[in-house]
Amino acid sequence: MERATDVPGTLGHSAGPTRVNDYDRFAEAYSAANEDSLVNAYYERPAMLALAGDVAGRRILDAGCGSGPLSAALRDRGAVVTGIDASAAMLALARRRLGDDVALHEGDLRDRLPFADGAFDDVVASLVLHYLEDWGPALAELGRVLRPGGRLIASVDHPIVAYTFHDPRPDYFATTDYAFDWTFDGQSVPMRFWRRPLHAMTDAFTTAGFRLSAISEPQPDPAARELFPDDFHGLATAPNFLFFVVEVPPPAAGSDG
Repeated sequence: MERATDVPGTLGHSAGPTRVNDYDRFAEAYSAANEDSLVNAYYERPAMLALAGDVAGRRILDAGCGSGPLSAALRDRGAVVTGIDASAAMLALARRRLGDDVALHEGDLRDRLPFADGAFDDVVASLVLHYLEDWGPALAELGRVLRPGGRLIASVDHPIVAYTFHDPRPDYFATTDYAFDWTFDGQSVPMRFWRRPLHAMTDAFTTAGFRLSAISEPQPDPAARELFPDDFHGLATAPNFLFFVVEVPPPAAGSDG
């Protein structure tokens, strides 16, 4: 199964002699491919927006914003959106889409973020965290820039996919990387993700100080049934992604700050 359109968030860099996950190489093709795809437009983005709920007036960081489709949807719902991504080419596409409505920053989620403590009410991390071997530094930074009571809404590859698709019968309890190729307009692009068991994901959130609010396995938009008759059933009966809502706990009653 070729996976060409299921990861809108981008980090853009990888350790080691071979650079993978380099979205600058194929930003235009990638952005066009996932604009109206089943897994993006009719499954992942609607699920993220549903979990976000009423965002009017909320300050939201789109962490790994890519070319900005989720940022645009949040802006259109009244949020005050800021985007950050490691790919300059993706950010150029986001600027074309968003104009001056959304502040955009180039940066890697593994580094310190260029935002003040408590700057945001929400962070959305759409299919981004599975680029990271270690979630700890990124989650610590995302927690820092959220206000007390703020939410991180994140989607990642579902373990069902990550542990059964690319590498038959890997050790489920190990955090391991896996590589594959995407193809756009005849160009093969190497990619690498990291997979981890469910308990390692929830442990990473709680270790970073978050409180788990929701774990979701949503269904695709029913409207996609007629638009994608060959693929809808498979997506409706086996999840591709896992969604989390985690919160920065508010200060305890009577405490300072």
